[in-house]
Amino acid sequence: MSIYAKVEKGPAIEVFALTQAFKDDSNQNKVNLSVGAYRTDSGAPWVLPVVRKTEIKIASDEAVNHEYLPVTGLETFTSAATELVLGADSIAIKENRAFGVQTISGTGALRVAAEFLHTQLNRNVVFYSNPTWENHHKIFADTGFTSLYSYRYWDQGKRQLDFKGMLADLDQAPPGAVIILHACAHNPTGIDPTQEQWKEIADLMEHKKLFPLFDSAYQGFASGDPDRDAWAVRYFVSRGFELLTCQSFAKNFGLYCERAGNLTVVQQHASTKPAVHSQLTLIIRGMYSNPPAYGARIVSTVLNTPELRQEWMDCIKQMSSRIREMRALLRDKLVALGTPGNWDHIVNQIGMFSYTGLNENQVRYLIKEYHIYLLKTGRINMCGLNTGNIEYVAKAINAAATAGSNVSCPCDNKL
Repeated sequence: MSIYAKVEKGPAIEVFALTQAFKDDSNQNKVNLSVGAYRTDSGAPWVLPVVRKTEIKIASDEAVNHEYLPVTGLETFTSAATELVLGADSIAIKENRAFGVQTISGTGALRVAAEFLHTQLNRNVVFYSNPTWENHHKIFADTGFTSLYSYRYWDQGKRQLDFKGMLADLDQAPPGAVIILHACAHNPTGIDPTQEQWKEIADLMEHKKLFPLFDSAYQGFASGDPDRDAWAVRYFVSRGFELLTCQSFAKNFGLYCERAGNLTVVQQHASTKPAVHSQLTLIIRGMYSNPPAYGARIVSTVLNTPELRQEWMDCIKQMSSRIREMRALLRDKLVALGTPGNWDHIVNQIGMFSYTGLNENQVRYLIKEYHIYLLKTGRINMCGLNTGNIEYVAKAINAAATAGSNVSCPCDNKL
């Protein structure tokens, strides 16, 4: 008997299974609203023009080679990424209390962060929002965290942030617990705390001595303004928190497959930097040795070249504005169709995703009857909508909301 014979088949990863089902579907009206990737109004992937220009520039540079990067990555990339999230005028950067290490996108940053927190700081308790990005639990559980909890976040009835529930749950967290916070464009709900609410969250976490870990996957991409999207992280730093921020450049640079990420560390004193940096180096060395160069070179070149950086800013404004346009169009079409309930939450949300409020029966109905692919939670990627399919999708959602007892209305606050 093979030594592998008793290995059980694991469950499919939903978003990738849906993407494959979409590819295999021959229906001409099919729509993929599942995978978190930007699409143009024609439904095609978009290589940012500034990225394409930079790729050509790098490929044409005879001085560029394929030697290993340092274990903690390309320094011009990590410094630019750290400055992007903390701000050029960050006191933590000026006092040498902040630094970054390159990771394999945001997922790699989270895994390195979890390893460091668990092995070096003896942290074993983590809280994440309910709902959250489904990989948060797996990353921390696989790292060795044994006390994993969720805090209330989404109010299904009101289609808004359950702020009181969030604070109540965080108030129950023990001192030293790691709290995963979405820096902006919360995945999957698209609902963020207001600045005043962030201040209350900071007050509570300071009082309870909780440790903030920010997941920043959409900086700039969410609002079109990188400074606005980094407000929460910068506010916590200004309050004197020590924290970690996990950055991804998949969305805001369109570098999905290049896996360019950064883990930013903020400390109270510069004196701890050498030891912390050395332990992160050893973690990365034992995990994947050193990171890939290509994506980091692209981001570094763009962020460190003023004219290219401005072109990138124009690109993220274009992407974020198209998403806002789709939000408004979808809401307006649902209202025009007389779809039961209030759909204002769609335009009140921000970023790539919308937590529609559709239930699992309605999701199955949309997939089966209309070939519209979305997660069972009702989360949709707004970038999958365009002027060519939005009317079809709106009519399908309207049908799902009014299809009878087995497909109940997603927006009836009495449910």
